[in-house]
Amino acid sequence: MNINQSLAAIFAGLICASGTAWSQAYPAKIVRVIVPFPPGGANDITARIIMPKISELMGQSFIIENRAGAGGTIGTTLVAQSKPDGYNLLIQTVASHVANAHLYKKLPYEALRDFTGVSPMARVVSVLTVHPAMPTRSVKEFIALAKQKPNEILHGHSGVGSFTHMNGVLFESRAGIRLTHVPFKGGGPAVIALVSGETQTQVAAISELIQHIKSNRVRALGVTAAERVVQLPDVPTIADTIPGYESSTWVSTFAPAGTPKAIIDRLNAEYGKAIRDADVITKLAAQTLDPAHRPPEDLMQRMKADYETIGKLFRDLGAKLD
Repeated sequence: MNINQSLAAIFAGLICASGTAWSQAYPAKIVRVIVPFPPGGANDITARIIMPKISELMGQSFIIENRAGAGGTIGTTLVAQSKPDGYNLLIQTVASHVANAHLYKKLPYEALRDFTGVSPMARVVSVLTVHPAMPTRSVKEFIALAKQKPNEILHGHSGVGSFTHMNGVLFESRAGIRLTHVPFKGGGPAVIALVSGETQTQVAAISELIQHIKSNRVRALGVTAAERVVQLPDVPTIADTIPGYESSTWVSTFAPAGTPKAIIDRLNAEYGKAIRDADVITKLAAQTLDPAHRPPEDLMQRMKADYETIGKLFRDLGAKLD
């Protein structure tokens, strides 16, 4: 080995050792975890189940902050523009994260360019629900009523570009109906509007609605999973009425692009431990959330696939905002 090769080997070893030390030292201070929606939505529910365990495992506080507004773009922008050092993280569903790029003409960030995936946390399945005053008791009856009254049924969602909004658009497209969409600043306010009768329907995460379903404050008509869910065994699938229908997403953690790989890998490993914890699994199951842990590379591949799929859906429907 000549002197240049020796120096290169030493330099590479120093880089490797530095990355290992960096990851071991992290986190040396409080980590801010941004949920870009108000409390009560699937992102917030998932974060408040899993992040306390992450804090315990990593010996440092991971503090959740709700920074709502503009369909999740305000909180997302905050993380995109933060220093890529692992101390500012974003909790978002994959679908919501990439959908806004197809709706807004100008965004201060690009989801695929300005973020790197850390790990999925939970799989989110949604449910078509109606206010009890609605006469419909099945997906078939709902579609028939919506065809009789185009644009008269109010579909509340957690902001333009959110997974709830996308679910409503997808259901319209597959069912051949037209609803009037009413945006709110997050899943919590949208659910309150449905329960109060301000809106008539919603296709939102089961975790956001299950307690209201069980207390008969809203009526569940069909779940968006390919099969029935254990927590709502009497609720059929939308696919029973619309063959092939399926919609789900991952609540995930993202970091600013450029965050050191050693930190991303450390976080991903700790997420894996947290999501395998029996207490975490029980709490997720109570909210009809399925644990979901994958390598960062799988999360980025899912983002790219959803970017194309959602983009085509919105283009076909002409959905666009200023």
